[in-house]
Amino acid sequence: MDLSIFQYGFMVRGLEAGIIAAIIAPAIGIFLVLRRYSLIADTLAHVSLAGIALGLLLGINPIYSAIGVTALSTMGIERLRTTNKVYGESTLALFLSGSLAFAVILLSLANGFNTSLFSYLFGSIVTVTSGDVYTILTLAVLVSLVLAMFYKELIYISFDEETARASGIPTRLINFILILLTALVVSLSIPIVGVLLISALMVIPVISALQFKKGFATTILFAEVISIFSVLFGIIVSFYGNLSTGGTIVLTMLVIFVITLFTTSREKKRV
Repeated sequence: MDLSIFQYGFMVRGLEAGIIAAIIAPAIGIFLVLRRYSLIADTLAHVSLAGIALGLLLGINPIYSAIGVTALSTMGIERLRTTNKVYGESTLALFLSGSLAFAVILLSLANGFNTSLFSYLFGSIVTVTSGDVYTILTLAVLVSLVLAMFYKELIYISFDEETARASGIPTRLINFILILLTALVVSLSIPIVGVLLISALMVIPVISALQFKKGFATTILFAEVISIFSVLFGIIVSFYGNLSTGGTIVLTMLVIFVITLFTTSREKKRV
């Protein structure tokens, strides 16, 4: 069979998984940005690295192990945050450094870095399998359903948590759900942008869209468009240019951010 057919299959699966991740990541990312929780995405990304290392060591699908480890970590993060035993973002620093150290130890047991791990760190469409696409789609549907169920509550606590709490909204539960959804989005985005760049996929399209200073729904729409375009453009360019998929996607998003920042700044000066 012609090699180009295999290459075409890789790109198609990468595009399928990329579009799914591009749609769901900003939908969660906007709540993280508005609540100043962006560092949580980065922390859970490093936690997922420990899950991937565990999966490689045990010989199981790293996406499944990443889901399990990040989901368990969200419980610990939220527990420490709500009991006030550790102040502020120190909880995130503990989990970030601790999970990274745990991952390094596991990798040393698994004979160190290899090509497979490199693809999980920085993203590669070549490693995306049909099973990965189905897993990513299942997770995305699950996240979308939960997001729809608690959409109003998430908006409420994003703008005024104190009033939301006074109104009877279980803010602690909603915060835990938000972090858990973030963990799932981090896990489903791993094959596309890689562990080290996942937070960028969730945050950069949102902060780019916020520059236009539109309503909440319009901002989400702009963020989705930026995210989908960046992922599609990044995957195609990285495929034909033999570049890192995650790096190309993130650089594309950064360029768009600079353009939106420059454009909106000029419009403000005119006004």
